[in-house]
Amino acid sequence: MKSLSAIILAAGKGKRLGGTAPKVAREVFGKPMVRWVVDACVEAGCGRVVIVVGHGREEVESIFEGYDSGGTSIEFAAQDEQLGTGHAVQCAEGFFSKEKSEGGHAVLVLAGDGPLIRASTLRALADRHVVTDASATLATSVIDDPTGYGRIVRDEKGRFKAIVEEKNATDEQRAIREVNPSYYCFDVRSLFEALKAVRRDPVGGEFYLTDVPALMLAGGRRVEVIDAVPAADVLSINTPEQLMEVDELLRVRAESRATPNAGAGR
Repeated sequence: MKSLSAIILAAGKGKRLGGTAPKVAREVFGKPMVRWVVDACVEAGCGRVVIVVGHGREEVESIFEGYDSGGTSIEFAAQDEQLGTGHAVQCAEGFFSKEKSEGGHAVLVLAGDGPLIRASTLRALADRHVVTDASATLATSVIDDPTGYGRIVRDEKGRFKAIVEEKNATDEQRAIREVNPSYYCFDVRSLFEALKAVRRDPVGGEFYLTDVPALMLAGGRRVEVIDAVPAADVLSINTPEQLMEVDELLRVRAESRATPNAGAGR
């Protein structure tokens, strides 16, 4: 791997949290959600972070005024029309012309509303991606209640087969507890090539990034899976109550780092 970059999807409104502020700009344990994600990318060694903005873009961009990135380039791509996660990633394509032409570059694709993300998880994801020379690598999680999440379907050898959204899953697939928390690492060139083949979902009318790994697999490319996301890090933030819960989890984590023995058993 010649370099590691990141694309962070931060264009959504987050209506269920109420108010007018962009979801990723909501503060949790003293920082906007998207700051936690960018901080993890910087700590993981990303040389460039492209944040895809849309709703309230000025507010999101202002979060990073004077931000100490330690040398990491922070840039912004605009998604003016909300047409899904696949479309959001395509909005960042112009920032990666050099990487596409050179080849050998890896890019993390992450949601901007996941403040529980850890740099150690991103490093494990990127390491597996490089070691296996994959076109795509997914970091997954095994959770007790997978309701609402896309399930990771593996073949008889334990290799990736597909991401199946719950609404499309069979009863057998719904019983799978390994889920997709949207932690991806892609070969840059392969990613943007595959995105050209993504078709608009006939029900939702959007272009979904989750279609990309299966398209790569069908094209003979390697797709890897690593169970690397702790179950506690998968909690979604869609309500004020969930926001408070994540705030508490981050507080406990911070206390555990400050006093290592305090977090034992958690």
